[in-house]
Amino acid sequence: MSESVSWTVPAVQSALKAKKISARELAAEFYGRIDRRNPELNAYLTVSPERAYAQADRVDAAVARGDELPPLAGVPIAIKDVISTLGIRTTCASKMLETYIPPYDATAVEKLDAAGAVFLGKTNCDEFAMGGSNENSAYGPVRNPLAPDRVPGGSSGGSAAAVAAGLAVAALGTDTGGSIRQPASFCGIPGLMPTYGRVSRYGLVAFASSLDKIGPLATTVADAAAVLSVIAGHDANDSTSAPVPVADYVAEAAKPVQGLRIGVPEDYFGEGLDPEVRERVESGIVQLERLGCKRVPLRMPHTDYAIATYYILATAEASSNLARYDGVRYGLRVPGATLTEMYRQTRVRGFGHEVKCRIMLGTYALSAGYYDAYYLRAQRVRGLIARDFADAFQEVDAIITPTAPTPAFRLGEKTSDPLTMYLADIYTVTGSLAGVPGISVPCGTTKAGLPVGMQIFGPHFREGLVLQIAQASERARNSES
Repeated sequence: MSESVSWTVPAVQSALKAKKISARELAAEFYGRIDRRNPELNAYLTVSPERAYAQADRVDAAVARGDELPPLAGVPIAIKDVISTLGIRTTCASKMLETYIPPYDATAVEKLDAAGAVFLGKTNCDEFAMGGSNENSAYGPVRNPLAPDRVPGGSSGGSAAAVAAGLAVAALGTDTGGSIRQPASFCGIPGLMPTYGRVSRYGLVAFASSLDKIGPLATTVADAAAVLSVIAGHDANDSTSAPVPVADYVAEAAKPVQGLRIGVPEDYFGEGLDPEVRERVESGIVQLERLGCKRVPLRMPHTDYAIATYYILATAEASSNLARYDGVRYGLRVPGATLTEMYRQTRVRGFGHEVKCRIMLGTYALSAGYYDAYYLRAQRVRGLIARDFADAFQEVDAIITPTAPTPAFRLGEKTSDPLTMYLADIYTVTGSLAGVPGISVPCGTTKAGLPVGMQIFGPHFREGLVLQIAQASERARNSES
């Protein structure tokens, strides 16, 4: 098959059933693509051909027997390197876990394996998923495949770049404050953050446990729906996993959108929004109105407090979660003359600059004398932001906003100004704090050819609804191009 072929989940299934290609041949094709482009993009940190070809051979044997194929049979998938994979190195893009090989698969990975997916390898990311540009990896930045002088977004930049460059059909990412949606926007692909509790976090290396979510990045909205249908569902290994039935998200995404009320909050279209981004998102909203959606103006008054709230809560949880990397149990260990010196040397050498900054900020917010002033107050504001969403969903079915205030920025452009970098999450952290599902779907490009993403939020566990609106937008845009 030609490298110009843009594979999707249905295309892979159709080609396998028609015996136009084998799963092993398809995996080999993708490894060829990775060999050619990954040296430039740095999207993959580890490839796993031994496991991939074993998975592909199982699919080919099923095809030969005439068995009914599972939903992702033969589909080449990449996995963000903060998600545990049995026998495959999982570094979290950190020197702290440079040689760590997990003894088990994360639940989401187990489900993909059972669905017939082929794991190409582990993708680069910001260290411990802390960052919005994928420049914080201990193994070098990822480049945006559409503009190699620019960032792919973070922290799931490697997953987004791999899909956008055709180095995987779909990928797993994680989203704590925008880490699936912002890279999806910057790389011009769909990326879905599920409701908190919709996908098991078992096997996900924790950053901020009340905010972390695993979700898909994919070539099309339908492919994202297909992956979500596989990985969603209750898991007894994760106490925060919700026992809510899993819908057929592919079928849900195909429903018409006529009559849906879409809320457009003025709080997301104010100062700091790039004019071209505003114009493309407005065009996307008008497109949905043409399809029969009703536009409803909204106010979400606590939006301005979201960044401060998020960076107190997320760093506090990171401070607690990353305390386990002390050189005692697993991961890097740097010897010292005393136990305290061993702790210090291990953490100084193992963690990068951004991770250290967030640990210190979180430790400060949790410390005696500041806990009430910062952490408890942030928790209360989180409740107000969640109420903004709950009130909005009394009036509308979904909320439409920009995904990011700007298109992809240049490598190195914001590394010296952490506040500016953090403000790039201004439209994504709100939904993260509220725990609602959100998706970024492409809605055009700037004059310079950079992708722009439109964000769609829905009520808790209404992933089918956000996929439905996203797919309608995708189809309308494709029909115009």
